[in-house]
Amino acid sequence: MPRIFVIVLDSLGVGAMADAQAYGDGGANTLAHISGAAGPLAIPNLLGLGLGALCPLPGTPVPEAFTGRVTRMHESSAGKDTMTGHWEMMGLRTAEPFQTFTETGFPQALLDELSRRTGRGVIGNKAASGTAILDELAPRQLETGELIVYTSADSVLQICGSEEAMGLEELYRCCEIARGLTLDGPWRVGRVIARPYVGRAPGAFKRTHNRRDYAVPPPGPTALDALKGAGYDVIGVGKISDIFAGQGLTESYHSESSVHGMQQAVEVAGRDFNGLCFVNLVDFDALWGHRRDPVGYARELERFDEGLGRLLPLMREGDRLFITADHGNDPTHTGTDHTREMVPLLAYALGWGSACLPDRPAFADLGATVCRAFSVPYPENCIGQPIPELA
Repeated sequence: MPRIFVIVLDSLGVGAMADAQAYGDGGANTLAHISGAAGPLAIPNLLGLGLGALCPLPGTPVPEAFTGRVTRMHESSAGKDTMTGHWEMMGLRTAEPFQTFTETGFPQALLDELSRRTGRGVIGNKAASGTAILDELAPRQLETGELIVYTSADSVLQICGSEEAMGLEELYRCCEIARGLTLDGPWRVGRVIARPYVGRAPGAFKRTHNRRDYAVPPPGPTALDALKGAGYDVIGVGKISDIFAGQGLTESYHSESSVHGMQQAVEVAGRDFNGLCFVNLVDFDALWGHRRDPVGYARELERFDEGLGRLLPLMREGDRLFITADHGNDPTHTGTDHTREMVPLLAYALGWGSACLPDRPAFADLGATVCRAFSVPYPENCIGQPIPELA
């Protein structure tokens, strides 16, 4: 039976969707603008699979010939965040975007209840950069033990805690309490995120790789559940387990970085398994897109390409590789939010010829394609249609 690898380059959009203006994202194009600002991009493996056929790459030479089958996918769901993008990839359409608290902060009643249940005070309560809020409030937290609570343009409640002073288990305990308070009703958020850090003074604070995400569970079965139910391996790498609250997975591996995540994918490809390896590489988004750093984003893309060069030789007869994204995050765009964009789908298998395929109307066509490749019935509640040339 074939093995399938789905690798999500978190936030690598390839052009504004038709409704992008309604999200304030008219003209966004993450990949093209990175190339224009920080090119030429040294990404021979991605270009060899056909990435350059999906959008202009100013400053980067694009080969005429390539070996993959490529298309662009449009998001059917409302929103432009990690959860809606990944859930749709595996079949679930989100009709109403998750609530955000970017402009107002969280309701005082929620913070009061969080404080009561955790036994700790709360400071912050605003939209902020994760590094800037540490410089501002971590010295106080080290003295008082209060929780630093903040949000962003996403539907998230983030809590910072010192690994050295508070300890990871205490931070995780507080986040689990926050998750219980925000699962439903007017306080509902998509994710609660534990943000541990080390350091003792402004300028020296550093977030660690022990981040933990507590997501709302998917509202119904996904392609992952279908594969698991049919007896296939479903291996999550990086944030996949967090995004799906562990639902539909048989194995999960936490990644310390996107480079580490690709190393883990290469290790999985070097062994026998029967099913899907689903990988999220978050640093594109978290380290470079949100911080509006096209040069850092470009170098991360080049590091991924090096890892891709180690993965491709491990592909076996019948294996399929799909490389995609969950939304955009154009680092040349205004603000620090995600951008409403189409995403690439690069597909590769031994013996396939190259092809530019028509755009797809939903990310969910990928999940439907994966199920078709394994001859597994697609859940009835899921949207999306298999892509014949890829299934």
